[in-house]
Amino acid sequence: MNLDENKAKRVAELFIANDPLRFQNDEKDKRVAELVIANDQLCFQNEEKDKRIAELVIANDQLCFQNKEKDKRVAELVIASECRIAATVFESQEAMFVTDANSNILRVNRAFSRITGYSAEEAIGQTPRLISSGKQSKAFFDTMWQSINSIGGWAGEIWNKRKNGEVYPEHLTVTAVKDASGRVSNYVGTFTDTTKNKAASAKINSLAYFDPLTQLPNRRLLFDKLGHALASSARSHKCAALLLLDLDHFKILNDTLGHEAGDTLLQQVATRLINGVRKIDTVARLGGDEFVVLLENLSEQAIEAAAQTKNLANKIIFALTQPYQLGANEHRSTASIGATVFSGYELTSEELLRQVDIAMYQSKATGRNTLRFFDQTMQEAITVRADMENELRKAIKYKQFQLYYQIQVSSSGQALGAEALIRWQQPERGPISPFNFIPLAEETGLILPIGQWVLDTACAQLKAWQQSPQTEGLVLAVNISAKQFHQADFVEQVKTTLQEYEISPAQLKLELTESILVESISHIITKMNVLSKIGVLFSLDDFGTGYSSLQYLKKLPLNQLKIDQSFVRDLATDANDKAIVRTIITMAHSLDIDVIAEGVETVEQRQYLLDNGCMHYQGYLFSKPVPIDEFELLLSKS
Repeated sequence: MNLDENKAKRVAELFIANDPLRFQNDEKDKRVAELVIANDQLCFQNEEKDKRIAELVIANDQLCFQNKEKDKRVAELVIASECRIAATVFESQEAMFVTDANSNILRVNRAFSRITGYSAEEAIGQTPRLISSGKQSKAFFDTMWQSINSIGGWAGEIWNKRKNGEVYPEHLTVTAVKDASGRVSNYVGTFTDTTKNKAASAKINSLAYFDPLTQLPNRRLLFDKLGHALASSARSHKCAALLLLDLDHFKILNDTLGHEAGDTLLQQVATRLINGVRKIDTVARLGGDEFVVLLENLSEQAIEAAAQTKNLANKIIFALTQPYQLGANEHRSTASIGATVFSGYELTSEELLRQVDIAMYQSKATGRNTLRFFDQTMQEAITVRADMENELRKAIKYKQFQLYYQIQVSSSGQALGAEALIRWQQPERGPISPFNFIPLAEETGLILPIGQWVLDTACAQLKAWQQSPQTEGLVLAVNISAKQFHQADFVEQVKTTLQEYEISPAQLKLELTESILVESISHIITKMNVLSKIGVLFSLDDFGTGYSSLQYLKKLPLNQLKIDQSFVRDLATDANDKAIVRTIITMAHSLDIDVIAEGVETVEQRQYLLDNGCMHYQGYLFSKPVPIDEFELLLSKS
């Protein structure tokens, strides 16, 4: 190949090689152009960025301003809220006042005006002495200000006075307010009226310690005072005394005039007792119609102390026997009093009360309206009584009773019937007199089952007597106790018993004592009339020894009056007994009532009775009470 061909070939190759280079240059120019465009865009973006940054700076400044405004607004809201809370607290139900450092009142709330009666205008500029009651001493206020100055406050009870002059109790709190330098700038007082609280507390205390009817100390407070009396006596070596008073026949008043009259009597008795003792003594009500008097600071000598107690008790007895005005009714009452003298801690409060209780019942047993002192004999008697009560319950359970019969005869000696008399055959102690166990049965209520047993046994005996011509006409008298007769269903008990044994009611004679007539006379008459209409007979036992009113005597459906043996015993020698017996016989005849005398033991007694018109008799002259077999043997001989 020649040179030209090589040159041409080389040129061709260079041309071919130049095309890619030209392409690359074109690409480079294109890329440069793109970079110029991109740079222009970048410059635009940078300008936008700077502009955005400037906007953000401005927005941030605005945001900071808003945050400051928000914080300011929040602070204002907090202050406003605190002001509202403070205002709400200040106008609470609790009275408040604010003073300056000199105790001049700057502000009061509505509760202050409501409680004290002073308006804000009247109180501002005054000092708290405006409402001072004057009841607190200077020492009281010295203590108060010592507390305020030392610890910054004081709280306690104080008496203040309203504008109308009324003194009232309040609970007061005083607080000292100090400034930044620690000096007192103000005093803030808050208080509440505690009148209602104190009244409620007083009422609770009264209910707990005082009898609501008489306002006397009750059992609880009495024991507290008795404990103090024991301690005082031990220190001083002086005697004290305890008296227990029980009103006599108080139930009769309630039954006849009603419980309202009974309550009025109790209140008047309480007043008389308070007026009758010394200021150092205590009068309390145990309940019902029982009162206790505690006498302190008596003599150191027991005998002298007992004499002092007796003198004061006699004054009380006299005061209580004076007439009472119960509405339109004048009423008289008495009291039975038991007493004991003590010194130091020899006995407990409970033992002392037991002693006066025993003594009081001893007073009742000896006729009431009197004073009895406790002694060891009484205690022994109570122990015997408790043992007998237990034995009496066993006697009812195991049927240890027996009826004895004492014949009743006419002036011609003919047997009219008998009085059924209960006897107790105690397995270990032998026969026990009715005089020993009947009063106990009355007190304990055991007389009710015993009385029903007597009625059943008597009716059973009448049923047996109906089988023989010799005894079919006999009348059997049965004693009925007051407690038994006053049972609501007593009439039905008698009717049921008569029907059960199928006996004639005219053969049963119920003997009532005059003591029954003391209570509920109208109910007694009603019951007697019901039984009298079916044929049951009634005899008034122990006539002349009780409390019956002659005006009631004509209203009672009585068939017989029984002259008490106390009038018959000395009939031959005692002119008074003769006069009484004649009067009873004459009165019975005028009322068309049969009369019988009990306790007839001599021919002379019988003759006097016969001469004065008494035709029926009962007593040892004819026979003592005997068991049924001996009684029927006696009938066969008459």
